[in-house]
Amino acid sequence: MQLGLHALGIGAGADRAVIDAVASCADGCGFATLWAGEHVVMVDRPASHYPYSDDGVIAVPAQADWLDPMVALAFAAAASSRITIATGVLLLPEHNPVVVAKQAASLDRLSGGRLTLGVGVGWSKEEFAALSVPFEHRAARTAEYVAAMRTLWRDDVASFDGKFVGFDSIRVNPKPVRDRRIPIMLGGNSDSALRRVASWGDGWYGFNLEDVAAVRDCVDKLERWCAEGGRDRAELRLAVALRNPREGDVDVLAELGVDELVLVESPPERSDAVAGWVAALADRWIRNRG
Repeated sequence: MQLGLHALGIGAGADRAVIDAVASCADGCGFATLWAGEHVVMVDRPASHYPYSDDGVIAVPAQADWLDPMVALAFAAAASSRITIATGVLLLPEHNPVVVAKQAASLDRLSGGRLTLGVGVGWSKEEFAALSVPFEHRAARTAEYVAAMRTLWRDDVASFDGKFVGFDSIRVNPKPVRDRRIPIMLGGNSDSALRRVASWGDGWYGFNLEDVAAVRDCVDKLERWCAEGGRDRAELRLAVALRNPREGDVDVLAELGVDELVLVESPPERSDAVAGWVAALADRWIRNRG
């Protein structure tokens, strides 16, 4: 079982010195992945329901600094050498997939093949409206965008003819480091999200799940839907973040086939306090497990 850290891009985690310190220290302390999420737009009084809390309200204040995750992770990659970097998650249907393919391959190349692209379909109607992107059919748009990006990464001269995106005989370079692929993990805890994972994802990032029982329920569904689609569930990489994780959860999650427990934490505001903060997390979650 690996441990990840979702701590970059928001609030104190949007400070350059803090990003450098977190990346360097987490790299040295044995964390597996640094995660950074995305919202291009926040509003003061959203009508949209946030799916990862009981009250339907996101905990991040609308006025908080929230960096673009690709930019934040580029700085994290530059300040580290081993730890993988992951978007958790990029709201793919809000973006041009040709541009995202270029950005992701560039970051993967510069980081030495350390990028995992976590993507989600989004939940905020206000955000989609501000970006002039239709909220409807966003799941189908996401699936098609991923197929188009995989085509761009794979083929020297790429063509794609879809409902939402199309291009003919174009070159997009550089190519990703690992066999011209970037792992794509899908966010979302709903049945529809898990069906997408089983159908065409490389993995699942379950966010803010209540407890290990909720994880077990999701994994059981993934097992069933992978079997129905002729896939081996073991081929998927599973990462989960719990609302209130306990040390005893690690062994249970490992038995369920989860690969990574992601700790969602806010870093200190002062960069000189980061080393002690990361070391304390490592002592609790990594070193004490032997």
